[in-house]
Amino acid sequence: MSNIQPTSEERTDSLDLEKNTKPKIVNANDSDLPVTFNQKITCWSKLMSMGIEERGIVPVPVEVRTSDRFVDIFSIWFTMSVTPLAIVTGILGTFIFGLSLRDASLITIFFGIICTAPVAYLSTLGPKTGMRQLIQARYSFGLYGSSLLVLLNLATITGFVIISSVIGGTTLAAINPGSISTPASIAILSIVALFISFCGMKVLHQYERYAWFPAVVAMIIATGCGGKTLMQQAKKEEASTAMIFSYAGVIAGYLIPWAALASDFGIYIRPDAPSKRIFAYTYFGLLIPTVLLIILGAAIGGAIPNNAEWDAGYTAYSVGGVLVAMLSSAGGFGKFVAVILAFSVLGNMSASVYSISLNYQILHPLFQRVPRPLFAIITVAVTIPVSIAAASSFFAALENFIYLIAYWSASFVGIVIIEHVVFRKRDSKNYKHSIYDSRKDLPTGLAALGAAVLTFGLVIPCMSQVWWTGPVAKVTGDIGFEVALVLSAVLYVPLRKAEIRIRGRL
Repeated sequence: MSNIQPTSEERTDSLDLEKNTKPKIVNANDSDLPVTFNQKITCWSKLMSMGIEERGIVPVPVEVRTSDRFVDIFSIWFTMSVTPLAIVTGILGTFIFGLSLRDASLITIFFGIICTAPVAYLSTLGPKTGMRQLIQARYSFGLYGSSLLVLLNLATITGFVIISSVIGGTTLAAINPGSISTPASIAILSIVALFISFCGMKVLHQYERYAWFPAVVAMIIATGCGGKTLMQQAKKEEASTAMIFSYAGVIAGYLIPWAALASDFGIYIRPDAPSKRIFAYTYFGLLIPTVLLIILGAAIGGAIPNNAEWDAGYTAYSVGGVLVAMLSSAGGFGKFVAVILAFSVLGNMSASVYSISLNYQILHPLFQRVPRPLFAIITVAVTIPVSIAAASSFFAALENFIYLIAYWSASFVGIVIIEHVVFRKRDSKNYKHSIYDSRKDLPTGLAALGAAVLTFGLVIPCMSQVWWTGPVAKVTGDIGFEVALVLSAVLYVPLRKAEIRIRGRL
């Protein structure tokens, strides 16, 4: 572990950062944990000496932001997106919503182009501020108000981890029925994802840099094997307005939640990195594989009713059974490709577990004293049994989950972008590192919370769920995320101005 000598400016900033709170923090490059805590855990110290990342949520100083591998941003987003999770989202469109392949594809392309933009924009703030996304959110939601966001984000990312592990687990189990069970497969994938996330951002970047290639090849082979059957689409009725907007909500629910961790993967990138390049790497790294795989999933979903083998695979092993059935014509080689498909969920799972472990540290100041990897272990210990239970009613759980996360994510995006553009004047200097955990110096968060709460007064009538369909949604379909995005941004402006006027500062 190397020691960095701070400049006089950073030395002052460090003193402010630690004032009134924590034991002395040393070694800014590798650790932000209290020395007294680490010295008590000999085993943990040995793990840290092996290169496992220990840095938590403390903003990364300018001198530590030295990476010039901007393309890593593309590789990590691309690899996270090359996952059967996107295929399953596409299957929802045709198999569950009853859309035709054409309609599902057009909705995916149009709303994919729109919903990827806020994620890409927020990702440009990582190199500029050195702050993780939900730490930046404190500069609008306040220290304690942001804890609500953290809880929602924890539920969101954990949900995606569970879904990914179910997809990978059912695929592994379907390859040789009886040789390995779905619960065992889920446990194996979860433990491997834990190991990758446990090692931190550097190892995660290395994995994501190369893991996308075999995943892409496997999906191309699967598409080729199922080519003829994919053309045999079941007949669908003409799409109604309600169907279109409802499925658009699914696409939004798949893409917009990434905004809550958009900047996390760029905090070690040089602060002078061209924002246009960071935006483009994130945008296309997320958009291209997501749109293509969702459309592939829509084609698979539309063909399941017309193919007895695929339908039997779905009945026995859900989506994993369908993927294995697609590759059955390739014999033993097809099974090998199915294994690659199953393990392709690791790119998404490992990055998600990494972000979850950081979210816990943001949740409450006391949690900053707990090493980040410990939260990763706890997360996986919880998600394994939940994933096993979720495997039995997969699509029903997936549909409701994606809808719900779209609402809060859209509201979050509207507020934090307005804060950055209108009130922080798009200047990273307005995000002072020295106040990132100071309740008195951060905003109260009342403006942001007020805008979000008031917004949901109109979002609820626009929701269409199994347990509730609002009066507006009965006519238009689910337009909750559109309303949440626009109305939160509009309401936040006057409320934030009032907050600034009362406090006399940002």
